[in-house]
Parts: sequence; C-alpha cells; structure tokens
Amino acid sequence: MSNTDQTIKHSTYFDGQVQSLALNTPLGRATVGVILPGKYKFSTNTQETMVVVSGALNVKLHETDWLIYHAQESFIVPSGETFFAGCEEDVSYICYYAE
Repeated sequence: MSNTDQTIKHSTYFDGQVQSLALNTPLGRATVGVILPGKYKFSTNTQETMVVVSGALNVKLHETDWLIYHAQESFIVPSGETFFAGCEEDVSYICYYAE
C-alpha cells in the first residue's frame, strides 16, 4: 500500500486543547500529540506508555503523588485506569498502546 492510500487519524479532546495523530510503529499502535497548558483527566482502555518528547508534564497516577516528567522520560498507565495530567507550557508526547 502506498502512503497516499493511508489516512492519518486525528483526534481532538478538551475543546482542542489536546490533539493527537495515530500511527503504526515497530513497537505497535501509537499516537503523537500536543497538550496545551491546562489540567486534564484521561482514562485508558489498554495499557499506555507515555513518553514526553518536549516540555514538562505533571502527572498523577492512581494512588501516587503528582510527578513531573520531562523530555525523554516516560510513565506507564495500566488498562482501565484514570489519570490526571497538567502543564504550564505546550507538551508534545508519543503514546504507545499495548495490544
């Protein structure tokens, strides 16, 4: 299949404050995206590994304190969990989904 036959899925959340593009990687299905300044509540359907690409992301996982993740740092969110994330500057990320 040529690249022109593929459609890139674009998702928008929180009135456009969080946006992502889907892609397939050697590690499996993933999204790359941007989070604009604010605080957000996310839920997972599958285990997610989030890697911060740029900026600093404040994260509160289930039963943990708030932690700050910087560029090239990652965290894992189990399937079926809710977590909170916030930032004071634009953050870019890549999220890998367990299959």
